[in-house]
Amino acid sequence: MSVRLEVRLDEKRRAQLEEIAEYRGASISEVVRALIDEAYEENSRERVRRAVEKLINLRGEVMPDPEELSRELESAHEPGGI
Repeated sequence: MSVRLEVRLDEKRRAQLEEIAEYRGASISEVVRALIDEAYEENSRERVRRAVEKLINLRGEVMPDPEELSRELESAHEPGGI
């Protein structure tokens, strides 16, 4: 199902959009949909890239042994804990 969306553009952006549409041999609506898809894919790639960076940065942290971690968690959940 399609939903109608009204977008207001200044003359410069309208002309740029028309130029893109002409170059691609597509309607303005098709170009807008394609540009949204392209921006969404780029956004998704950037989110994955950032998540990978965070994971890579975590590699440098030394995790406590399981017994120590268990003690820390227990003390954190006691009244007056961390």
